Amino acid sequence: MGADNALSILGFAGSLRKDSYNKALLRAAAELVPPEMKLDVFDLEGIPPFNQDLESQPPEKVRDFKARIRAADALLIVTPEYNYSVPGVLKNAIDWASRPYGDSAFDGKPVALMGASIGMLGTARAQYHLRQCCVFLNMYPLNQPEVMVPFAADKVDQTGRLTDQKTREKVAELLQSLADWTRKMKVS
Repeated sequence: MGADNALSILGFAGSLRKDSYNKALLRAAAELVPPEMKLDVFDLEGIPPFNQDLESQPPEKVRDFKARIRAADALLIVTPEYNYSVPGVLKNAIDWASRPYGDSAFDGKPVALMGASIGMLGTARAQYHLRQCCVFLNMYPLNQPEVMVPFAADKVDQTGRLTDQKTREKVAELLQSLADWTRKMKVS
């Protein structure tokens, strides 16, 4: 595919921390994106707590988020794991973008998930919870490969660059699989 018909992917990380391992993973994805894709990164910083009283007139940051989700061919969600689940900042952003009921920006979107943690399970539980959300949101998550990066502190250097070659290869594989999955969904 040429640049004019490249697949547009919107990526966002469920962490606000500047030196987040998950933001490092998302930056690596931007470096490793295949030629037939364009990865646009959205920062969730500034999305206020969800308030149903405002869902019909959401804040500008939420309107921008929803518009960018809708404009994308697919999504790449990078999640930390907090308390065996997705972090509140990510769940909050998902709630805003899926409301009001019947106006979800996520409807029908192909999505790839990945995450990094300092622990041994590498966000496995958070990703499985996120997959449950994808069911209700009518999203189409990519099943394989699964990218769950354990012991992230050993794989990201002082500058925030993902240096572990095997992990970089898995991220590249995930992105190529997302491109293939998205093209398949467009044909369906």
